[in-house]
Amino acid sequence: MAVPTALLAPVLLLCGLGPRLAATHGPTGVECVLFNEEYMTCKWGSRETLTANYSLYYWYETRLPMLECKHYLWDRGVSVGCHFNQSEIIQFQPFHVLLNASVNGQTLEIRSKRMELQDLVKPGAPVNLTIRNMSSNQLQLTWSSPYPKAQCLEHAVKYKSNKDTSWIEHGVKGDIFSFPSVDYEKYYTFYVRSKINSYCGSTQLWSEWSVPVVWGRNTTSKDLAEEQLQRFWIHTVLVPIASCLLLLVLVVLLVRMERVWVILMPRIPNPSKNFDELFITHNGNFQEWAGVPKDMLESFKPNYSESICHVSELPSKESHEPQWDGSNRPPGGPGAPAGPREHSPYQNNYVGV
Repeated sequence: MAVPTALLAPVLLLCGLGPRLAATHGPTGVECVLFNEEYMTCKWGSRETLTANYSLYYWYETRLPMLECKHYLWDRGVSVGCHFNQSEIIQFQPFHVLLNASVNGQTLEIRSKRMELQDLVKPGAPVNLTIRNMSSNQLQLTWSSPYPKAQCLEHAVKYKSNKDTSWIEHGVKGDIFSFPSVDYEKYYTFYVRSKINSYCGSTQLWSEWSVPVVWGRNTTSKDLAEEQLQRFWIHTVLVPIASCLLLLVLVVLLVRMERVWVILMPRIPNPSKNFDELFITHNGNFQEWAGVPKDMLESFKPNYSESICHVSELPSKESHEPQWDGSNRPPGGPGAPAGPREHSPYQNNYVGV
């Protein structure tokens, strides 16, 4: 038959097993974080998980004796942690913690494992984030860190635009991040965080993300509606009108250039086409092709109905007068009148047409 737990607990306490059973309901360990090398907190639970007030004792291996926490952290009357000032912190020396509590007159002790404080550093979040335009499409993000040893830090930058669905994260060694290509129509948000690099410690404790810095156009719903309306007018009205005007200008320029080209380089006329109608339509009839009136054509035709006219020519007097010498002079002397002249047997007759 099974024995009830309520009856078994007093027996276990009397047998010395009570502290071990009670410890199973107490803190499981101590977590210490060194914030920016300014202060440190070590916590071992919360009000909901603790049933007793625990005391914390700590020591360094090279420095004894054991010291109790001077500044406890409380949660509704229950001690949940310890706060260490900068003067109480020694790095690069093994650090030990012991939790002590009294439950039902029994002492509960929980020892932590050995800790190296340089591996527990959590730097402060970067500050003074600044964005500069380096060129037409390149941005440069710079920041500063409150951590006193900047050479011991490595950083991470995450960003996204208002049109992206997920964050993009890049690791950065220094304190400058160059963003190679940006879209001026987008709105970008940048965050930066830091942690100790491998040269100064071995930790995965990142700082909190910095206050965001933004760059670009912050388009609200109203701005987005106005932008869509503007794009509608540009693509639907302005672009077709501009295209038509450009086409009209090109046509006018083409016509003008054709006229100028004709003036500068006139074409040699081809006369053969001008006489196609003469030989094809009018069969070589020039008068008909030239459009000469019929009455004018009739006037150029020869008329053979005129009468024949006879014309005769008489020989000249000098050519038919006889030559007389002194012994052969006609009677009557030089002053005698000339007798009647007979017609010459030689006559030339002409026919006039």
